Amino acid sequence: MPAAPLPKNEIENRLRELPGWTLEGDRITRTYRLPSHFAAAGLTVHVAQIQDELNHHSDLTLGYDTVALSVNSHDAGGKVTEKDLALAARVAAVAAGHGAR
Repeated sequence: MPAAPLPKNEIENRLRELPGWTLEGDRITRTYRLPSHFAAAGLTVHVAQIQDELNHHSDLTLGYDTVALSVNSHDAGGKVTEKDLALAARVAAVAAGHGAR
């Protein structure tokens, strides 16, 4: 069964619990800055592991000292669903351990 899109006001309310995450159109996004490229690569690998565990994948971009995520649910017509917010929460929970800010 496809995931149900969430209303914009619910997404915005839930993002208040996820500092740095924003709603951009039909996606939620976040860019983390890290102390080094090596730390950014480590966070990227950790995010990939979380995404495989959840079977839900973002657009994930590794920069010199940044990691950017952008996610929505294809099975909900490219809208934000509970799965996207769950992924964001899992990433937020591990990012600080990699030195992200």
